Amino acid sequence: MTRVVADITISLDGFVTGPDAGPENGLGTGGKPLHNWAFSDDPDDQRQLQEGMVRSGAVVMGRNLFDVVDGPGGWNDEVGYGAGEVGKPPFVVVTSERPASVRLTGLDWTFVTTGLVDAIAAAREQAEAASASRDADLDVVLMGGGALIGSALAAGLVDTLSLHLSPLILGAGTPLFTPGPTRALVQRSVTVSSTATHLMYDVL
Repeated sequence: MTRVVADITISLDGFVTGPDAGPENGLGTGGKPLHNWAFSDDPDDQRQLQEGMVRSGAVVMGRNLFDVVDGPGGWNDEVGYGAGEVGKPPFVVVTSERPASVRLTGLDWTFVTTGLVDAIAAAREQAEAASASRDADLDVVLMGGGALIGSALAAGLVDTLSLHLSPLILGAGTPLFTPGPTRALVQRSVTVSSTATHLMYDVL
């Protein structure tokens, strides 16, 4: 069964970037250590990374994040979602306007201008097609940014919340959680590595 999984790294004080995040400063001031776990040699960190990618049938991101990853200092063959893997999932970008050009032309991009619900629906269709062709249960992964995941949680569009809790206090930045409706969670797993605490919840 295809789930919608929100997967994001967060600081101890609830931020997914430091302050002043933007295309030239994707994780904001002081935010780079958030993702130390993704480059760690710790087997628990590596397992989290690999298991998440293996189950990715399609990935959804917001326009701000797209501008970061597709920018001159963004993803490349060594750094990025699926880097070093045999295959990469298709990517769906929620945006008000399609970009004039795309640097990362080797990736499968779909730009949805009609909102988050339609973007998730498009990603689900791609993930289900990939599931059928690979005879495996693959997920729609919401990778960010924080506003997109926060909106999806508030709208009840998320089945599973996967948080990578970094031992970092940023003090300011982009918050993941903002005032909104209450969401009950069921804790499914907790994995403590040398660089992060990996938390998995079902969203009720």
